[in-house]
Amino acid sequence: MQVQSPGDVVMIRPHHFRSNPETRADNAFQKAGGADQGPAARAEFDGVVAALRAAGVTVHDFDDHGAETPDSVFPNNWFSTHAGGHVALYPMYAENRRRERRADVIEMLKARYRVQDVIDYSGLEHDGLALEGTGAMVLDHIGRVAYVARSHRADPVLLERFCTHFNFEPIAFEAEDARGRPVYHTNVLMAIGTRVALVGLEMIRDPARRAMVRDRLTETGRDVIALSERQIEAFAGNAIELAGREGRLLALSARALAALTPEQIACIEDDARILPLSIPTIETAGGSVRCMIAGLHLARRHSPEDSR
Repeated sequence: MQVQSPGDVVMIRPHHFRSNPETRADNAFQKAGGADQGPAARAEFDGVVAALRAAGVTVHDFDDHGAETPDSVFPNNWFSTHAGGHVALYPMYAENRRRERRADVIEMLKARYRVQDVIDYSGLEHDGLALEGTGAMVLDHIGRVAYVARSHRADPVLLERFCTHFNFEPIAFEAEDARGRPVYHTNVLMAIGTRVALVGLEMIRDPARRAMVRDRLTETGRDVIALSERQIEAFAGNAIELAGREGRLLALSARALAALTPEQIACIEDDARILPLSIPTIETAGGSVRCMIAGLHLARRHSPEDSR
């Protein structure tokens, strides 16, 4: 199991997908519209699952049939997993997103992986607090840093509590687009791999904080690829490094790949194979490939069949 790039993931198949009206106010990446696009989103989802499995990634896929959870395809916001057998459950900002949490996913983790404890922060959403998992936080599992763009979805008190529990150093900063709108989730702004990090540095307006983010990433031996705001808008920052059958993969959308320059692509491919995935319907909800994937940083349990 590689520290930064999980080889096992959880994904939720959408059946009633649409742009979520409860999240549109602070998600500038989201497109208007409330029509059910379940069939198109489901076809895209199944294509992603097939591509990941073909590359050697273990995918645990669950179906969501509920009509009241339009963002269920983005499970990385309500739970995360951590080396040593730890699972965290998070409080969500939008009320209808709170319904995405499901016990069967956690029970599967306990049955298939070595889970020591589940730390549940979700009850704090009733106090108006939110910390939306690895959407709100981009975690450097090697350097033990939690990078956070300040927003409604990343309460500073909860961030400190999480970092204390899970032994991360918090680095928070303001990030906004050219119109002054805050970046709603950190994972649309940056992606951290083992040796490469993609970051929308120009959207971190404070020069000192921008330099701090760059320096902390380079201190851990990473090449930092600075993304423009146009590239961030195309979801080039919403990527995830995974461990495949033949080494590290960088999974991102086809739209994101098209926004990268040849030089940026070459830098990535020096370390990882790029796996582009076509999800134009799903991206209308304001998230992309990274949002769809909840990585599992847990040790597998070994069944009798494993030793045969």
